[in-house]
Amino acid sequence: MAIPLSYIARNLWARRLTTLLTAGGLALVVFVFATVQMLDAGLQKTLVSTGEEDNVVVIRKGAETEVQSGIDRNQANIMEMHPSVAMDAGGRPMASKETVVLISLAKAGSDKLSNVVIRGVSPMGPGLRPQVKLVAGRMFRPGSSEIVVGSSIAKGFSGTRIGEHLRFAQRDWTIVGSFDAGGSGFDSEIWGDVDQLMQSFRRTSYSSMVVRLAEGDRFDRFSTDIDVDPRLADQAKRERTFYGDQSKALSTFINILGFTLSTIFSIAAMIGAMITMYASVANRVAEIGTLRALGFKRANVLAAFLLEALLLGLVGGLAGLGCAALMQFASFSTTNFQTFADISFGFVLTPAVVMKTLAFSMVMGLVGGFFPAIRAARLNIVDALRAR
Repeated sequence: MAIPLSYIARNLWARRLTTLLTAGGLALVVFVFATVQMLDAGLQKTLVSTGEEDNVVVIRKGAETEVQSGIDRNQANIMEMHPSVAMDAGGRPMASKETVVLISLAKAGSDKLSNVVIRGVSPMGPGLRPQVKLVAGRMFRPGSSEIVVGSSIAKGFSGTRIGEHLRFAQRDWTIVGSFDAGGSGFDSEIWGDVDQLMQSFRRTSYSSMVVRLAEGDRFDRFSTDIDVDPRLADQAKRERTFYGDQSKALSTFINILGFTLSTIFSIAAMIGAMITMYASVANRVAEIGTLRALGFKRANVLAAFLLEALLLGLVGGLAGLGCAALMQFASFSTTNFQTFADISFGFVLTPAVVMKTLAFSMVMGLVGGFFPAIRAARLNIVDALRAR
């Protein structure tokens, strides 16, 4: 015979003030834990969504980022003619030879400088990224000193409005358009003509190359052929895998920081829950004796107090999760440790984050209520009834 759940819930309601204070402490820890998880989920979504399933990024072997890579023109010409590369309606290979350079721009409203990615793309480049949509102005003209800026750049940096000019690489560049990349990493980039940018930055080789596969299952053949070709010293990765790898260093830092803060705060919260549950046991000694006298066993009392602690943790978890959900309206900008460039991303609440957060809060409640529950279960019936 188990103690009814309604009885357990009424005990929490009867001690509303202490329940509220303890749940508030748990909610604070849950808020920190959930926001860190949401931040990491936002980073993963931003970078992974940057890639297309059938696109392949080619960089130099040993390079981890496009900035570190170099592909000469002959190598690029060989790879774009590979039979696995798709052709457009005009019979041209669907490939973009690209150069990636970092420049420093001032943040909007301050003199603080941050690194920004300048990406030179071939005429085929925008078409290989269907998530990139022009929202204002027009696309740059090939062979001109025109550039277009991502939505995060337009919002977060000075001098990036349409019609304004940016000076870098000893030239003035006119901003002619703004694009939205659906929250992907391209939103934090500036695009221009690859040949003009290479001339201005005095580059003789491309940073990377992006190709569209004719069929998704041809990746292994394409990657193997590049790897064994003695004329090439390059490696191929699916675009989503490539950009997912760019998040590893920053993701690791966010998770370590979040784990450290959550651990420190959770210890205090569990101590608070333990004090609350001990006080509950002390105030209900006679009540526990009555339950035992009615035939409830020690295991029933233990289970009741543990369930009470779990409910306490659940209340705190729901409160903390509710506050954390509001962070979805905020965005975050920081330096990607992998590329050393500024990247903007938001807080994303996923079902996995919800499940992990609620599990974390209930574990805190369970740990905090474990020893008080044991104490309640060990009370002697006679001694407990004398406490009336």
